[in-house]
Amino acid sequence: MAPVEPGAALGFFGGGQLGRMTALAARAMGYDVRVLDPDPDCPARPVASHTITAALDDAAAAVELARGCGALTLEIERVSPACLEAASEFAPVRPGPGPIHVIQDRARQKTWLADHGFPVGPFRVARAAHECEAAVRALGPSIVKTSTGGYDGRGQARVERAEDAAAAWAALGAPACVVEQRLALDYEISLLVARRPGGAIAAYPPALNHHDAGVLTWSVLPAPVPTAVAVEARAVAVGIAEELGLEGLLAVELFVVNGAVLVNELAPRTHNSFHATERACLTSQFEQAVRAACDLPLGGVDVVRPGAIVNLLGDLWLGPTPPDAAAALAGGVSRLHLYGKRAARPGRKMGHVSTVGATVAEALQLAIEARERFAPGIAVASRVPEWVR
Repeated sequence: MAPVEPGAALGFFGGGQLGRMTALAARAMGYDVRVLDPDPDCPARPVASHTITAALDDAAAAVELARGCGALTLEIERVSPACLEAASEFAPVRPGPGPIHVIQDRARQKTWLADHGFPVGPFRVARAAHECEAAVRALGPSIVKTSTGGYDGRGQARVERAEDAAAAWAALGAPACVVEQRLALDYEISLLVARRPGGAIAAYPPALNHHDAGVLTWSVLPAPVPTAVAVEARAVAVGIAEELGLEGLLAVELFVVNGAVLVNELAPRTHNSFHATERACLTSQFEQAVRAACDLPLGGVDVVRPGAIVNLLGDLWLGPTPPDAAAALAGGVSRLHLYGKRAARPGRKMGHVSTVGATVAEALQLAIEARERFAPGIAVASRVPEWVR
């Protein structure tokens, strides 16, 4: 199949902030942009020439989107594989329904990873309260995650004792959960792999990530980790993309435990932890997503200068004073990206600040300072760790 050249329309399943930023990259490359999203005021709407307001499991809407596009991609994995199958009759969908079917269900994803020999921590799948209790009894203190839905710390519960498992199960209210043994982490990293339909691959260096309450607070690129860890992480991420036969982008979230990498979760799309690629790398993840979806040559992934991002959560809009964009941009070293979301809520990602520096520590410190100028009454809880310096 020939590449989809600029001038054609690129369709998006999902119009959140990831879709918005990828759509902006597509526009810059000369593509028309069309979006399907259930929210009529989704962040990508101002960027799109045409928006379809419909559920992500609406096959008729998926076909309507596909009929006007040269290629389709997605910014959220909660799209019905049946919709992707229906759409693929009219335009290539990258990533396709096969990888999405594996990834969008945590139990299926985790089992697939283990069955294919990729490193994962101890886990069990539970489909009833008594199975959840038995899993915690076998694994010890655990994290119980709903098999579908849930993100940014939602849809999961910490369970210390088997006796508490039934209450956690009831609170989560899901028909299936993945029970994961709680691990003592060295740190968390992520990898981003782009793969063309013909098999060509480009893998970004790993990013180092820090979360508070399950939500990404900051990320730096490249991760200041031992070379052996970076090499192992790349091999795992590339291996997963190839085994899935994935076309498009794949983010692989990894735990590092005693120097070894373990796969946490997969995301078949652009990823919050790689927003720094906009300034730090030869090719941003958003342009790379467009290239992969349209089967164009992949861009270079080398880090030109170390970069960092700090997320801007809805809490900052709910503080004692309004956010100060001008203050965040003072000094000329930070870039502010707001997602156009109308309603601020605690923990909701509203935007991010990005910076570059001579080192990842310098870039992160500059990003933290910009974020604190943006909302001076609310300090960043997590400082630059000594070992990152």
